Amino acid sequence: MKKLHTYQAAVTWTGNLGTGTDHYRNYSRDYEVTIAHKKMLAGSADPAFRGDSNKYNPEELLLSSIASCHLLWYLHLCADHGVIVEAYTDSATGTMEELSNGSGHFTEVVLHPIVTVADETMVTAAKELHVKANTMCFIANSVKFPVRHQAEIKVK
Repeated sequence: MKKLHTYQAAVTWTGNLGTGTDHYRNYSRDYEVTIAHKKMLAGSADPAFRGDSNKYNPEELLLSSIASCHLLWYLHLCADHGVIVEAYTDSATGTMEELSNGSGHFTEVVLHPIVTVADETMVTAAKELHVKANTMCFIANSVKFPVRHQAEIKVK
């Protein structure tokens, strides 16, 4: 049975410096993301696009969404397959191509998870489950660029 899930987030531009968008250089790219019952998230554009480097930008948030979705699916699959994960970190990278007209798009995301498992006998399954997690991730399934992973498995 198919289930539909609905999500809500409010985005409010906070960058009116007094004259609105009367000129490209006269407004801040700052905004706030609010989601019911959660802390507000301060965002801005990437500094390359006149944003605040101290705030999260949409590109970073997309990358972290993919990496965290993969993590959650991976942990789920490991639990189902008897692979005991004791630690997991990822240093994900994403490549975005800016086009001559100012638009752009991601060309790929590469996840670099480092996973520590409890026992040597779990290493093969731990490696294989990254492939399955990649096919199950809701976010990776929603983007039109490849999401690859280069996992490293360690034993406790």
